[in-house]
Amino acid sequence: MNQSNNRNLSMVMDLYELTMANGYFNDGDKEIRVAFDVFYRRNPDKGGFAIFAGLEQIVEYIENLHFTKEDMDYLRSLHTFTEDFLQYLEDFRFGGDIFAFPEGTVMYPGEPIVTIVAPLIDAQLVETAVLALINHQSLIATKTRRIVKAARGKAVSDFGARRAHNMDAAVYGARAAYIGGASGSATVLAGQMFGIPVSGTMAHSWVMYYKDEFEAFKHYAENYPDNTILLVDTYDTLKSGIPNAIRVAREVLIPMGKRLKGVRIDSGDLAYLSVKARKMLNEAGLEDCKIIVSNSLDEYTISSLNSQGAAIDSYGVGERLITGASSAYSDETLSLLGAVYKIAAVEENGKFVPRIKISENVEKITNPGLKKIYRVYDQNGKAKADLIAKADEVLDMTKDLRFVDPNMPWKNLKYTGCSVRELQVKIFENGKRIYELPSLEEIRDYVKKQLQDEIWEEEQRLVNPHKHYLDMTPDYYEMKMSLLYESKKNEIIK
Repeated sequence: MNQSNNRNLSMVMDLYELTMANGYFNDGDKEIRVAFDVFYRRNPDKGGFAIFAGLEQIVEYIENLHFTKEDMDYLRSLHTFTEDFLQYLEDFRFGGDIFAFPEGTVMYPGEPIVTIVAPLIDAQLVETAVLALINHQSLIATKTRRIVKAARGKAVSDFGARRAHNMDAAVYGARAAYIGGASGSATVLAGQMFGIPVSGTMAHSWVMYYKDEFEAFKHYAENYPDNTILLVDTYDTLKSGIPNAIRVAREVLIPMGKRLKGVRIDSGDLAYLSVKARKMLNEAGLEDCKIIVSNSLDEYTISSLNSQGAAIDSYGVGERLITGASSAYSDETLSLLGAVYKIAAVEENGKFVPRIKISENVEKITNPGLKKIYRVYDQNGKAKADLIAKADEVLDMTKDLRFVDPNMPWKNLKYTGCSVRELQVKIFENGKRIYELPSLEEIRDYVKKQLQDEIWEEEQRLVNPHKHYLDMTPDYYEMKMSLLYESKKNEIIK
């Protein structure tokens, strides 16, 4: 039976989350509290940072987390779970605490973006949904910011719905793109749901439907005289499209007291065509007519267009924005955020005891225990580094603060004259939301403010950006090293 119109997103989870939860329940461990951290290991596109997006949808998911009768019937049909466990799920509601960066926070590899402190089963069941929401929207917000950076102040619009991985990806990708700095979207549902400005004109089929290009342009201008933007590359941009656009401006719009708002070019040599089109439009007295371009754009093609002196006013960016795809300049075909969900501590006798994951791959060794993450600012308000501390540490910034660079632990390093801001805020307490969600405009402005005022320009370079430091307090570093040492002692020597 098709249930697509009545789906329960609580069931968006890997089967192993349920099998583990069933095992914990049967072993009597369901009330033990644990801490899980969400973090990622590498910035997308080899960039200098990423942007956290998707928190609002995490909140919606947690608040609506439940299992329906249909869900229970399906789970019973798998013949995997005990009846007692399934009855427990019938009345399940999330009962833990959640800490997270405010949505829109500039973030870096290795630091806890979200921390879930909850009963073991609660923490385990939410893993897949939380990661899916963070990985998707954070990737698109980050990719969009790179594209907006390359555009150098010219508007960037999301044109990607038809190339998105599915309809949800189109809608929530548009939301993330707006957080990342896109001026709007062509996706109508995103406009309806989130208040994102929507824009769009015509496809080539409009031009091809009519007997000739001028007639197509004329009909469009008569229907939308206040917002006439004409697609000029269906036949020949310079010999047909631009001349017919100028003719419509003169014969249809100007007699109505209106102006041709813009032309769009969707194929060909965009740098060359835009310069030639600009000259033709200016000579026709249409200096105010904007030139919009589209066609497989990303941050690298836009940077190239700018360097060639293209006469472009705004960009419509499709598949490489909405999917996060990298261009041929990258050694990857698809850029990923790759956030993971790892256990950091387990409560024993009323105290959280740290856990650490060991790996032959150094970057996969986790940062253990309950912790706090701070952003460290210099005297000019620039973000100098991020700092991990034990959860119960108190930082005294009235004097020099010693810290450890985990890549160079032998150095004696201190912050002098710096201030700090704790990055995580408490979102849920005992399953109840205590945090007021900001508006989408506030999230978008928060991103812009950080990048203008706090984040070094060197970290925002598209190629070879400066690496942001993730430091540790001496106490935290010592705790982590002691766990590594203990794990080494406990290895079985063959």
